[in-house]
Amino acid sequence: MNYKNLIPKKYLSKNVNSKYNDNYKFINSKIKYDILSSDQTLNILSKNYKFNFRLNELKKFKKFKTIAVIGMGGSILGAEAIQCFFKKKIKKNCYFFDDLNEEKILEFKKKYKNNKVLFIIVSKSGNTVETITNLFLINPTKNKNNIILITEKRNNFLYTLSKKFNYFYIEHKSFIGGRYSVLSEPGIIPAYLMGINIFKMRSKVRECLQGKYQTFLKDSSIKLADLMNSKKFNNLIFLNYSPELEKFLFWCQQLIAESLGKKNKGFLPVISNVPKDHHSLLQLYLDGPKDKIFYIFSDDIKSKKIINIEKILKLKSFLNKKDLKTIKNAQKNALIKTLRKNNIPFREFKINKINEETLGKLFSYFILETVIIGKLLKLNPFDQPAVEQVKIYTKKLLS
Repeated sequence: MNYKNLIPKKYLSKNVNSKYNDNYKFINSKIKYDILSSDQTLNILSKNYKFNFRLNELKKFKKFKTIAVIGMGGSILGAEAIQCFFKKKIKKNCYFFDDLNEEKILEFKKKYKNNKVLFIIVSKSGNTVETITNLFLINPTKNKNNIILITEKRNNFLYTLSKKFNYFYIEHKSFIGGRYSVLSEPGIIPAYLMGINIFKMRSKVRECLQGKYQTFLKDSSIKLADLMNSKKFNNLIFLNYSPELEKFLFWCQQLIAESLGKKNKGFLPVISNVPKDHHSLLQLYLDGPKDKIFYIFSDDIKSKKIINIEKILKLKSFLNKKDLKTIKNAQKNALIKTLRKNNIPFREFKINKINEETLGKLFSYFILETVIIGKLLKLNPFDQPAVEQVKIYTKKLLS
């Protein structure tokens, strides 16, 4: 993975590094301690992380050619990001129910018989309204041999359901919030059953705390914390030139928004698929309010198709004998040149390979960066107090 930060100094506080340096050292030490602690969220990055399942227990579920994951937010976004990243490799049909969409459910039920589908139902609290609603609208509950329930081991709806009907149950660790759970049971179990090598995906997640990655992590966290604290920049625009990363960016959107959107601080992360959005939003991005930081995501995967205009139409064109990757790179590089010329802050992430190690590093990098930014600004990156109030009101209105 290649990466760079191009954030002009004029947007940063004077002596920005010395301002945050001592605090960063303390936070970095605490993070390394938390990774080794079996009751801390960041233990998900430990090489000794203990799963609440054994692989031989899951082998009976590998026969299913269709998988339906039911969940909300972090309980499902990680699994969806994994499937999107490896969609060319995964041979199974995968469906994700993370909204209240009756039409989608009806179409699914017309297409598949429930006993031919593996259902993975995930909710940390076990009481998520949308997850329970979708579960009973799809109604696979009569077929206990093709249901996996992942929730906390306490008095909640889904855990009670698992005990009553003897569904296959896996405990969701109580100290791991949904948006941080992708490298634990909620993300790893669907990944394994999709055919992904989960050990490779977790094998390099600690590289972000070593060597050049650690230097980049420190530089990025301090600069972003400083920009967020200034409140001059309110939006993170994810410009995505790699379709494989689209769902990863939705996962990233939730991670950043819920972890850092507190105490009148925060960035609004927006996913913008490009070059399509060059023709709809780029005018605003470049000439509208100067309150945006741009994250540019791309890959270095070669294209197979080449445009052959001269051969087909006997016409000369600057596009002749260009492949799709060459064209997209030209558009991306033209945008980068424009951002540089106008001193617009941006960051670039380019992946070199579509493999398990790459995705694992992406997950861990953004988890660590988000946690560090929160702690530098004295925000708790692990809670979501405002959301809890909406959940309480919703339950009262339905009672």
